[in-house]
Amino acid sequence: MPRRPLVSDRLPAPLAPYSTAVLGSAEMWLSGQLGLVPGTAELAGPTATDQLTQIFANLDDILAEAGKDHGDVLRVTLYLADMGDFDAVNGVYAEYFAAPYPARTAIAVAALPMDARIEADVVVG
Repeated sequence: MPRRPLVSDRLPAPLAPYSTAVLGSAEMWLSGQLGLVPGTAELAGPTATDQLTQIFANLDDILAEAGKDHGDVLRVTLYLADMGDFDAVNGVYAEYFAAPYPARTAIAVAALPMDARIEADVVVG
């Protein structure tokens, strides 16, 4: 099956030349997601937890558009502008996902687009 971009009015528009999510034969690979409020191109709030909460709300819409749910998420990579946010982010993450959790990596980065505090990319099976 050729790759098919997932497009929906419920999702934030990409800020650059990329697809929000791409469906393949068995997996869906999401581009890095910022905590953007759909229709505004603005971050949901100033904190990593505000932004991760919005990322997960947007992920809910992406999963629904693809006929998937939380249980289909295989891997999450989190990019943190400040590793000091790690514990707070884990709290939001644990509320969103249930055990057994997806595989996950958290990486500290020097900066993110729009001065975001967190970005996530996700692989869905």
